[in-house]
Amino acid sequence: MATRKLDEKAALAKLNKILEAELAGVVRYTHYSFMVFGYNRIPIIHWLESQANESLAHARRAGELITHFGGQPSLAVGLLLKSQKNDVGAILREALEHERGAQALYRELAALAAGRSIILEEFAREQIAAEELHAGEIEKMLRRPG
Repeated sequence: MATRKLDEKAALAKLNKILEAELAGVVRYTHYSFMVFGYNRIPIIHWLESQANESLAHARRAGELITHFGGQPSLAVGLLLKSQKNDVGAILREALEHERGAQALYRELAALAAGRSIILEEFAREQIAAEELHAGEIEKMLRRPG
């Protein structure tokens, strides 16, 4: 069976969109951490800061893959905040939307890489799993007890 060739131009474009989205995640989660007030502030800001750090790690991996395939990493940052609310519920709903958007980008990369590039396929699958976990955590935080 012949191996299908990776469309490197499309893969690089998708990796740059991922890089931009992850960099936006760094900014979003950092900003969100500043906006939390109330009794539960400390654990929430720690969680938000860990999400910012994880977004930066994901951005670094995407950037390394871009240069691996001979591309130039984007200097752009993806969509930032839609609102500037202090309400934790609103922050979490925006964060959930961001996580789902990132998950969609990784799924698109997985489809481009399927049967064409193990390194991109594995990267995409790992990131999809991570984004699914993040979305699940946020959904749990948004649930009312009981």
